[in-house]
Amino acid sequence: MYHAVARSPADGVYGLSVSPGAFRTQMEILARRGFTPLTTAALGESWRTGRPLPRRPVLITFDDGYEGVHRHALPVLAEHGFAATVFVTTGWLRGVYDEGGALDAMLDWGQVRELAATGVEIGGHSHTHPQLDQLDDVTLRAETVRCREIVSTELGAAPVSFAYPYGYSTRRVRQSVRAAGFAQSLAVGNALARRRQGPYALERVTVRRGTGAAEFARLVEGRAVARTFAVDRALTKGFAVVRGVRRVRHGPGGSGPAAGPG
Repeated sequence: MYHAVARSPADGVYGLSVSPGAFRTQMEILARRGFTPLTTAALGESWRTGRPLPRRPVLITFDDGYEGVHRHALPVLAEHGFAATVFVTTGWLRGVYDEGGALDAMLDWGQVRELAATGVEIGGHSHTHPQLDQLDDVTLRAETVRCREIVSTELGAAPVSFAYPYGYSTRRVRQSVRAAGFAQSLAVGNALARRRQGPYALERVTVRRGTGAAEFARLVEGRAVARTFAVDRALTKGFAVVRGVRRVRHGPGGSGPAAGPG
């Protein structure tokens, strides 16, 4: 799971960004080790139909829709012939739907269309990037449906994959995403995706500014994942309890401070 790819990202996304040089090195590691990137849609289709996966499958995903994905990541992906998925927050992208709130320079819709034309899958990431599990049912539906409708209008095809902002989801959120028409959805979890997780709770591993080449190689090989993210997973579990208490106290429309882009 990537976010911004930039030399000098904004402070709000710095920790979850990677430099262009680091991204290139990481893609070279995947190529040398014989991994085959595929889109989230292709993974979902394979697991639904029983179609065999390619050798050493891996997902390369980008959340939010930062401009550096087009500027820096796309050329590297093209060099290797790698598939990827970009999950866009439609109300953050530059253009007529922009509602403000973006943390750094975002893609515009022309760039999104260029990404799609190269084979990059464009998925949904909500409209305004809220904590979906804190929304009431009406607002939750609006966030998922509006996002899907905008992507459909701009690209001429409905997105089939979704990623939860901040990685937060509950059964109610997952049902809403499914009802909006998405066929699969990604969380965070900082663990490898497994079929047993189900199509609406697939986990990913976070790549950060501080993720070095050796650590990246270990993570994609599935080594030391739990140890690397032990603190993150403990904090996630603790915050899940806090969010659950908040919902009980304030109802499903309550909201709280964001933990950073996701």
